[in-house]
Amino acid sequence: MERSWEDLIQAMRQGSVRALSQMITAVENRETGWHEGMKAVYPFSGSACVIGITGSPGAGKSTLTSVIARRMAEQGLSLGIIAVDPSSPFSGGALLGDRLRMQEISTLPGIFIRSMATRGSLGGLCQAARDVTRILDASGKDVILIETVGVGQDEIDVVRASDFVMLVLFPGSGDGIQVIKAGTMEIADLFVVNKADRDGADEMASEIAAMLSLCAFEDRPVPQVVRTSALNRIGIDELMSVLTGIVRERKKRRLPGSDEVREEILELVEREISRLVRQDLAKNGRLQQSVDLILAKKSDPYTAAARLLPLFVRSSGACSGQEGRP
Repeated sequence: MERSWEDLIQAMRQGSVRALSQMITAVENRETGWHEGMKAVYPFSGSACVIGITGSPGAGKSTLTSVIARRMAEQGLSLGIIAVDPSSPFSGGALLGDRLRMQEISTLPGIFIRSMATRGSLGGLCQAARDVTRILDASGKDVILIETVGVGQDEIDVVRASDFVMLVLFPGSGDGIQVIKAGTMEIADLFVVNKADRDGADEMASEIAAMLSLCAFEDRPVPQVVRTSALNRIGIDELMSVLTGIVRERKKRRLPGSDEVREEILELVEREISRLVRQDLAKNGRLQQSVDLILAKKSDPYTAAARLLPLFVRSSGACSGQEGRP
């Protein structure tokens, strides 16, 4: 990288879109020294309100995100938008579908849009997305919108990266039943029944509200249910009233709690351990040896894992059944 991390951070905090893009690309691609870049970014982060927008494919998340972003920009807020798209099966990059759908707001002052690939993350967010959120925060954005790829029930990673989660559903998709069954019900702070001009929207909103009334929310209020139509601008004023209140409240809020910090540390450690293990096994050939034995029906994945684990963990009792053995 030609410019130092300090130069990039200073430039992006002064409003350089190019420096912001370069910083994000370097961290997303895990270029040499990216850890140092994130260390330098961290002291400048913590002010932005991060809103996660999730839901099943076809719910109209991109159109709704565009409407929300435009309204917030009109209020004088600066925004960063992370559009998490499916990964290309060939290059591993984002297919950029969401970014194409947001073209009409991409030229508005104060709005920065970044498409990112899931890179195989089942939780709907690649791990680097949380780092990009912090970079956008440090650049001075007031609000960061994370629109996830839309993988349904597995899409819960958004909670870890967001202050507030909006779950977008639409009538006629069976989403009401899915919400009742899935863990997504627990992650949502706001339910939005989009495409409210369709038949069944009122019934769906009533079913969700009835379901929520039976749930216990000990440490937070019962989520609201709002009906909208992004295309026909139905219910947008009510939705913006809720989100504007969230942004205002976030500005008064304290720094992240100990649980949040603890989880992030553990995640960073787990990520680094996984990278080192994969790197080492690829170099020494032991992984391929295990694969060959399994394919030859001379071993199995469980035995292979038990043999490899002691190479990295001194006490391998968790895998081998010899708990506490040095």
